[in-house]
Amino acid sequence: MTRLPSKTLLAVSLAAALFHSSVYAAGFALIEQSGSGAGNAYAGAAAVAEDAASGWFNPANLAELPKGMHISAAGHLIAPKAKFTNKGSWVNPALTGGNFDKAKEAMLGKNDDGGHAKVIPHAFFSKTFNDHFSAGVGMNVPFGLGTKYDEDWIGRYLALQSDITTININPAVAYKLNDKFTIGAGVNVQYMEVVLKSSIDSSATCLSIASAANNGDILAQCLARLPKLANAATDSKATITGDDVSYGYNLGMIYKPTPKTKIGISHRSKIDHDLEGDVDYDINAALQPVITAVGTTRFNDGNVTAAANLPATTSLSVAHQLNDKVEVLGDVTRTGWSSFERLTVKRDDATKTLVTDVNQDWKDSNRYALGVNYQKNDNLKLRAGVALDKTPIKSAQLRTARTPDNDRTWVAVGATYKLAKGMSVDVGYAHLFTDETPIDNTSSDNGYALRGLYDSSVDIVSAQFNWSF
Repeated sequence: MTRLPSKTLLAVSLAAALFHSSVYAAGFALIEQSGSGAGNAYAGAAAVAEDAASGWFNPANLAELPKGMHISAAGHLIAPKAKFTNKGSWVNPALTGGNFDKAKEAMLGKNDDGGHAKVIPHAFFSKTFNDHFSAGVGMNVPFGLGTKYDEDWIGRYLALQSDITTININPAVAYKLNDKFTIGAGVNVQYMEVVLKSSIDSSATCLSIASAANNGDILAQCLARLPKLANAATDSKATITGDDVSYGYNLGMIYKPTPKTKIGISHRSKIDHDLEGDVDYDINAALQPVITAVGTTRFNDGNVTAAANLPATTSLSVAHQLNDKVEVLGDVTRTGWSSFERLTVKRDDATKTLVTDVNQDWKDSNRYALGVNYQKNDNLKLRAGVALDKTPIKSAQLRTARTPDNDRTWVAVGATYKLAKGMSVDVGYAHLFTDETPIDNTSSDNGYALRGLYDSSVDIVSAQFNWSF
């Protein structure tokens, strides 16, 4: 009987497969926090005080708003496409005696689109008390979305579902020092919840158990009950959930070298989450007797922990009023994804067993944006913008099915319309173009490979209501 290296099989490192890709890649860091900024592709966001939502991008913006109370509430419909086409994925070649052709033939499943539309809300409130002091609070979703595939898609052993929800509460204050300088600061209380689901190849798991036990009787049971590798009909499932509340801060400053030019700089700290949750297994009926006979405990439901270090961001923005009608905007934002070096997951019990320790090796990434506003008349302002959003993923080998991210080019248009005194509405639309995205990811833990191309894009529709009084 051929002994299979059990560590390379999916059954041995299921949680590693579940967490193998980051749930906080650039594609899930949501810049959509302003209805007015949506029409400019968020160019100049740290230097423009349009409404209460402007405080998210720079707390100093709060003191640039007129005296009084300001309320902004919005919804952003984000519709991503992540259509995968297989180009030679395979099961662990150890399962086919090292024959890669057979390993590719055994990797059964269909192509699929993991993108699904969601609505992202936010609400911001601020009050300008006098010529110098302002305060506000925002409630928003700075990280979110996810991917969801059909249960018979070809990459199901790497990912079925990835959902992230973050809810951030950000009180902030701002103070106008003089006509040239304004400063601001805030604190962030952030809740994070993660749900990750993957399939388990029941046949490979059975063979792994038999190999590890060196038991011919169990091997015979596997071949009789689970004769086909990568068979969606006999797959088992695993779901990991976790949540946490953590804290951070944000700082900002605005400098006006001339009455027509504003320069804004803002920094939002990283937030380190220590997620605590559970791993739950749904084992196929044909596999369960084998697990019971051997007495393996690695498919026991239990508690797990993982660290999720959401990155810091720093933005430099410029806004310049060319004339009474036209304002031009620019922005560079740096996101510190290099802090995400490794992903360590372990069981939260007396053993503190290390489930996985995966090298991610992401890099810091930049976002560049240019925009223009045109004040058509007293009631209508038109907006446009373009942006280049660089991915933190270094290569196709580090790209995963949970976050098939790549460089994106934004093209955005929008408008602000004054409904009545103190009331206005913002609308915006952006299309994000993404180059054809290769993935060539082979798990060092289980030997399964996902190889192919993603055809990706994103459409975003934003609407925001503003009320000042």
